[in-house]
Amino acid sequence: MSTDTLTNKLAALPGATARATDHAAVGYDISVALPDSSLLAAVTIMDEAGYFLECMTGVDWLGECATLRKEAEAKAKKAAEAAAASAEATEAAPDAPAAPQAVEAEQLAQDSIPQKDSLEVVYVFNRFSARHRVNLRVRTPRSNPQIPTIAEIYPIAHWQEREIHEFFGIVFIGHPYLIPLLLPEDAEYHPLLKDYSA
Repeated sequence: MSTDTLTNKLAALPGATARATDHAAVGYDISVALPDSSLLAAVTIMDEAGYFLECMTGVDWLGECATLRKEAEAKAKKAAEAAAASAEATEAAPDAPAAPQAVEAEQLAQDSIPQKDSLEVVYVFNRFSARHRVNLRVRTPRSNPQIPTIAEIYPIAHWQEREIHEFFGIVFIGHPYLIPLLLPEDAEYHPLLKDYSA
């Protein structure tokens, strides 16, 4: 399967977005964001294309929403100031409302900001013969983090899902033995969450 065909198949999954990346800059060739409902189909595509699962990791995006909101507000303020300066330069009324473009830019930025912070699992697939790496990224709500297990397709994920559950609290639905690897078996805390405090 060519890399173009692979990219197109992944991008065609419901809710998925795929983009080519600069391997020399980031270490992989394609980044795919997708909902958990498309995960098993995407992983099946990777398996059929001859990729192996190199690693999996969790990411805690706590604080992302506040940061994005601040950035959007700063951009909107800058756009409004530019619009006001433009209106002033053309001798428009000094108390005129912000230009429509500035308001639209602010609304677009606000609409694209997630409503809640989330957790993410990043799956890195590799195929040595093609010197090609692909990242699949799946987000799940922090309040109820659940993602289907991929262990039936890639058995090595059995261990990696246990580790991610241990440190981030993400539940892999269908996993037969979601017990910590390093912490005590009865541990009910997840030390890599950003709001964890010992």
